[in-house]
Amino acid sequence: MTGSTEDYAPHPHIGGRAAALRALAAWRGAGPGAPRVVVLTGSSGSGRSRLLTGFLMLCEPEFRKRLPLDEMDPSTVPPELPAPAVPAPDGLTAAQVLWLLADHYELNATSTENVYAELAALDEPVTVVVPDVDRAGPVRAAGEPTRLVREVLAPLAATETVRLLAEVPRPLATELAVGLPPGTAQIIDLDAPEWADPEGLVRHAQAALNPEFGAPELPFTVDPAARLALGAAIGRRAGTSPLVIQLAVHCILMAPEGFDPADESQLPTSVGEALDLHARRLGSDPQTLRLILAPLALAEADGIPAHLWARLASAVAGQDMSRAVAGGMLLAGPFVQPEEQPAEEAGQEDGTRTLLRLLHPALGDEIRAGLPNVRAAQTQIAMALLETVPEQDWSKADPYVRDHIAGHTLEAGLLPQLLTDPGLFVHADPVPLRAAIEAVPTEELGAPARTYLRTAPLLTRTQAPAVLRAALLETAFAEDGLPEYADALHRRLGLDLPWQTLWSLPVPGISAVTVGSLPRPEGPAIPVAVLVVPADTPGAHPVGEPEDAARSAVLVHGLVGADDLGDTDPGLVLRPSEEERAAAPLGLSRGADYLRVWDRASEEVVAALISDVPFTAADLSPDGILLLATERGAKALRIHPTDPTIAS
Repeated sequence: MTGSTEDYAPHPHIGGRAAALRALAAWRGAGPGAPRVVVLTGSSGSGRSRLLTGFLMLCEPEFRKRLPLDEMDPSTVPPELPAPAVPAPDGLTAAQVLWLLADHYELNATSTENVYAELAALDEPVTVVVPDVDRAGPVRAAGEPTRLVREVLAPLAATETVRLLAEVPRPLATELAVGLPPGTAQIIDLDAPEWADPEGLVRHAQAALNPEFGAPELPFTVDPAARLALGAAIGRRAGTSPLVIQLAVHCILMAPEGFDPADESQLPTSVGEALDLHARRLGSDPQTLRLILAPLALAEADGIPAHLWARLASAVAGQDMSRAVAGGMLLAGPFVQPEEQPAEEAGQEDGTRTLLRLLHPALGDEIRAGLPNVRAAQTQIAMALLETVPEQDWSKADPYVRDHIAGHTLEAGLLPQLLTDPGLFVHADPVPLRAAIEAVPTEELGAPARTYLRTAPLLTRTQAPAVLRAALLETAFAEDGLPEYADALHRRLGLDLPWQTLWSLPVPGISAVTVGSLPRPEGPAIPVAVLVVPADTPGAHPVGEPEDAARSAVLVHGLVGADDLGDTDPGLVLRPSEEERAAAPLGLSRGADYLRVWDRASEEVVAALISDVPFTAADLSPDGILLLATERGAKALRIHPTDPTIAS
């Protein structure tokens, strides 16, 4: 049911989909009877992203000025209103998408629950469009689209002041709409007869074959009758899938030799058939084509570097595929999309490098479905990637290997075994690494991985480079009783860290700290830390009268070493004099969640420490040992005068 559009010009970007555009325009107009929530879905490759992009063109005030609105069917054109919020989830976590929305509306929310409450409290209803839900998440196998639907879109749909349009994969469409009051939600499934657009798909095929739009001049493209007939045949065979049309045209135009436009059996009816027909027409085994493309189907992020393609294809196939890959661009070309990555993104000083990805996610779905064992294939890929790391030094690893090995090992079921190398923790991009680790049940993670996961919010929040990540992790490992990992960050990685965590004491409730010294009958005084703790703290010396309700106690601890000086009388401890503090080379300033240590001579900050929990107390010894406390306890850091950095 597309309705009559004979007297109107089609949407210049979509070229059809009149019925769906009418429904979306009615939703945008918010007239009587219009649904508040619209779920746009369909099979992968059904054209839902293209439809939504074309609709958003009509919703953006400046862009719609460039469209021939007067020539289009008025029922397909939404009213002129302010542009909706469009938090694009591509590569983002569910939480990041929600905070994009909060930023768009300049909300003051401090929690996810507050975001929905503040949206509901705005003076006017809000309109939100969420495209490409299937592309959410920094790690493909971590299930972020499902999390986005359940944790963000479902609460938005339930918020009565939010008008929501979301483009979601079919398995999640009903889940998003279920539970809403009758008439609240509408599901538009582009594969269903009432929303399908066979005439538009035929026109799309015919236009793609036209030399006026870039097609090469071939007998069946320059002859209008032959072109129209072939386009109609491609459209008939493709059913409701614009992607199948695109693949059919790509395959024909890239390798026209041996193609008979009169033989409809050479035209695909599905994504899988497009792969197989193209391989057979080129005299190749369809399985060879699928093995060549398998690394791209299992890839993370924007695709794999071109120089790794043959290695990874050989790993999946269990045999040398380098010759097949080297000579296979005509075979694989219709299904592959290369992209030049700038030097700074590729981790290079200059130039670019080529990333390869599949033309559409549906190709990846098809190829993965045909693999005998995806987990085994990812295991082979992970092993091949690990072999490329020079001397297992992650600082020298290819950026793709370093940043995305976690995604491959996650799907292989091997990620917990990988999470024992502090070098990977330091050098890998913390966003995909954190997402991959969070997808593993906590009970399967070792202690180092749990420490990383606890520290990851600081790593992502600060966007810290490697040396700063090492600093954050060094003190976190010390806090969590993993001194061997903290030491490894100093000894193994070759990084010049600006401090060393001397000790960490897990004592809750510390309200004040001070550095001091304990005189001895012979030899130099012992540097000590004095911690003011609750009165019932084991081993602490009570302070004040027994009947005092606000009574507290103190612990005396070695400042440099892990010495327990619990038997020491706090009255014997000498505090640094004001003159000693003023003459010290380093000074200290403090905020709620940061500490800064600065050089008095140059007035430059030499260390900036942040924490995921507030600092409760801090002091700095004249010789540069920082004593600090949070709700977790106390720790001492020896500050090394270096470039400004961050710790927690």
